[in-house]
Amino acid sequence: MSTTTESPATAPGTLPQLRMTGRQKLVLTLLLGAQFMIAVDFSILNVALPVVGEGLGFSLGHLQWIATSFALAAAGFTLLFGRIADLFGRKRLFLGGMALLGASSALGGFATSPEVLLIARVLQGLATAAVTPAGLSLLTTAFKEGPLRERALGLNGALMSAGFTAGAILGGLLTDLLSWRWAFFVNVPVALLVLVLAPSVITESGPRGRARLDVRGAFAVTGGLLALVYGLTQAGETGWTRPTTLLALGAGPALLVGFWFVEKRAAAPLVPVSILKRRSVIWGNTAGLIAFVTETSLVFLLTLYLQEVLGYSALSTGLAFGVLGVGTVIGGTLGGRIVGRHGNRRTIVAGGIVQAVATAALVALGASGGWIWLLLAATFVGGVGNMLVIVGFMVTATSGLPDEEQGLATGLATMTQQVGIALGIPVMSALATARMGGASGSDAVLDGVTFAILVNSLLVLAGSVLAALFLRERRAR
Repeated sequence: MSTTTESPATAPGTLPQLRMTGRQKLVLTLLLGAQFMIAVDFSILNVALPVVGEGLGFSLGHLQWIATSFALAAAGFTLLFGRIADLFGRKRLFLGGMALLGASSALGGFATSPEVLLIARVLQGLATAAVTPAGLSLLTTAFKEGPLRERALGLNGALMSAGFTAGAILGGLLTDLLSWRWAFFVNVPVALLVLVLAPSVITESGPRGRARLDVRGAFAVTGGLLALVYGLTQAGETGWTRPTTLLALGAGPALLVGFWFVEKRAAAPLVPVSILKRRSVIWGNTAGLIAFVTETSLVFLLTLYLQEVLGYSALSTGLAFGVLGVGTVIGGTLGGRIVGRHGNRRTIVAGGIVQAVATAALVALGASGGWIWLLLAATFVGGVGNMLVIVGFMVTATSGLPDEEQGLATGLATMTQQVGIALGIPVMSALATARMGGASGSDAVLDGVTFAILVNSLLVLAGSVLAALFLRERRAR
């Protein structure tokens, strides 16, 4: 069977660009810095949630909404903002999103009530939904398909993943040494720096002429994602049988199915059905979804293990994930080269197998402190594998499309990333809680966590099998 190439071939007699220009390096640094800050925001409050709850009067049952309100907005509106970036200007949306991120971070830092904090988190999520696809599409249009784009996407993936880990470490440090409020304030000077530098560095990339937006499609996909994420979050918090949970879990898929039919009939669809039928889009995003669902939820499960079983503090927990961060940086740095040499499918499959094996090793964790060495080694190796999958997914999901559709492609990829982050924790939390069966104590927590870790590993392995069977290989250059 011959391989299929989905990217345009290099013109005869020419060589692909192998070195970045000075301007490209500057654009890359600026965009990667913004994406890193966005990634930090996903996790910076996670280890500080109990402290935030005590400071503002959140009840224990509602504490998770500090994270969930952010995830709902980020996941629900990413695809819409990705298309808005294509239609009305990526640079404009990127700068507007950065301004909103800075303002909402300041609001969160000064919050004196749960309501104000949740409003700030929703606004941060909306800013993330705007900045991430706009920034990624600016990145992919600044680097044409080939080794430079693969290298840029590899570095982007490494910094995004490292940002999740850095957020946990930074959140613990700021909370212990200063105050949880600095987890918000730290964003403000970074956002201001980007807003000062970006207008003169980044070039606008987008279509010219009158733009049309598919309002019905936007309503269907945004409503469907919001309902699905909300339903799964509620299921993890209060169980699967509550009427509101069942209603949300029924409405979410129904709206997403309706989105497909709306797009088939729309004159200017939000996502052309031809794009949704592309094998690279379907199976590339499937691999990416599984990668984000499993790794982010694994961090949550291991946080429970470190704090509830081994008795670690918030700061010690964050520092323990530093090894995972090193693994993800290495995997992201190598990912672009490996894709270029061996192709996207082999990279995704190999990375998934490495991640699955490393995750399965964590099932052996015990209740004594000596098991920390297994945790550190397995998370390092698993982080490398996870980043290979993510880089392969990003290259696959953004290849073979013209520049005018890069906002759509990166919007889909970013939506996949954020939906995976939003869904992973409630699903794995529900599995661990069900395994505990209402029991308390470190032994029950250990049993629930290791069971969920086993399911996590099997899910990664299933993703590798699906990629091996259905994802077309893009010929290595």
